[in-house]
Amino acid sequence: MTLGDLPVFLLGALLNLVVALLVVRLIYCRGTQDKSFVLSFLSINVVIYFLLQFLTGVELSVGFGLGLFAVFSVLRYRTDEVPIREMAYLFVVIGLAVMNSFLRSIDDLVKLLIANGTIVALLYVLEREWGFRFETSKRVIYEMIGLITPANRELLLADLRNRTGLPVKRAEVVSIDFLRDTAELRIYYDERATAGRTSQAGGSPVVSGQEADGMAWRPDGRAAAENAR
Repeated sequence: MTLGDLPVFLLGALLNLVVALLVVRLIYCRGTQDKSFVLSFLSINVVIYFLLQFLTGVELSVGFGLGLFAVFSVLRYRTDEVPIREMAYLFVVIGLAVMNSFLRSIDDLVKLLIANGTIVALLYVLEREWGFRFETSKRVIYEMIGLITPANRELLLADLRNRTGLPVKRAEVVSIDFLRDTAELRIYYDERATAGRTSQAGGSPVVSGQEADGMAWRPDGRAAAENAR
């Protein structure tokens, strides 16, 4: 890279940083109370962008970018399992850095603006759930195993709705422990409907399925540590 390429280099860095901030701060953070991944997302995005910019060959840059996707898909932050939503945003910020590093001239700017704008708009629409209905799942330890039979399915759903306060739509039996007379269930409910009920009732916010990942939640509100996967 020569001094003549410096304006394009700085323009690409600014474009990449602005789009990453839009995705992380205005879209990702609005859908979660956990901000622990913000530092990782932004730092990974910026570092990867500068790494790719300092690589001399375009073919090498593309191969390096694709290799990053493979590495993160295998590692998945093995020290701390990353939820699916955070993994999706991780791939987004990596992809943005790889894509924006292709800015070699002002002529490429229009195409990159369209591509970045499309990604930001798509993420915004998906997070707002416009035209979509997403179910949230939660694992619970349930002690009334007499209700898990198919004949008592409606009674089971009614009991789960009453005891959890969640608009449970369906439930699946994951495992049964006859020694302790308990069963592990995975319940499914509409998170948006849950948020509406919580705000109207003025109660504490319901823990989302992502925040409860790695924990088995009891209908009485207690959390029990789940066995390691």
